[in-house]
Amino acid sequence: MVSWIISRLVVLIFGTLYPAYYSYKAVKSKDIKEYVKWMMYWIIFALFTTAETFTDIFLCWFPFYYELKIAFVAWLLSPYTKGSSLLYRKFVHPTLSSKEKEIDDCLVQAKDRSYDALVHFGKRGLNVAATAAVMAASKGQGALSERLRSFSMQDLTTIRGDGAPAPSGPPPPGSGRSSGKHGQPKMSRSASESAGSSVCTCCSTCRTRKVFRQACPFSTSAALHH
Repeated sequence: MVSWIISRLVVLIFGTLYPAYYSYKAVKSKDIKEYVKWMMYWIIFALFTTAETFTDIFLCWFPFYYELKIAFVAWLLSPYTKGSSLLYRKFVHPTLSSKEKEIDDCLVQAKDRSYDALVHFGKRGLNVAATAAVMAASKGQGALSERLRSFSMQDLTTIRGDGAPAPSGPPPPGSGRSSGKHGQPKMSRSASESAGSSVCTCCSTCRTRKVFRQACPFSTSAALHH
C-alpha cells in the first residue's frame, strides 16, 4: 500500500507536473530542440500511462512492481540517460512510420462510423423523445376532456333540476296555507248568502200565516175543532 502511494505521487509530480512546466517554457522560448525533446517525452509517457492501466491489474502482485515504475519514470526524465528520446528513436518512430497509413485509415473509418453512430442514436433519441411527448400530451388531453365532461354533466344536472316540473305528491305546507287563505272568503260568502235567504223565507212564511189567521174567521174554530 505504501509503495502504491509513493509510486502515484512520483508519477504525478515528476512524471506529469514537472514535464508540463518545462514544456510550457519550451513553447514560450520557441526553442526547437527543447520542444522536440518534450514532445518525444509526452509520446512515451502516453504509451506508459496506457500500459500502466493494464499492468496495475495483472502485474501488481509482482515483487518490486511499484519500485520499478518509479525507476522507469526517473530513467525517462534523466538528462543523462535520455530514456524518452532513446525509446522514441529506437522503437516508437520506426513503428509509427511503417504503420502510419494504416493508422490514418483506421482513424478515418472510426471517425465516420462514430459520426454515423452518433447520428443514428441521435435520431433514435429524438424519436423516443417525440413519442414520449406525444403520449404525455395525449394523456393530458384525455384527462382534460374527462375533467370538462364531468363539469358539463354537473351543469346539465343543475339546469335539469332548475327546470323540472312540480312533483305529483302532496303539496308543501306553505302552499296549503296560501290556498286555504284564498278559499276561505268564498265559503263564508256562500254560507252567509244561503243563511240570509233561509231567514228571509222563514220570515215571509210566518208573516203570511199570521195575516191569514187574522183575516179568516174560521181559523180559530177550525183550530179548536181539530
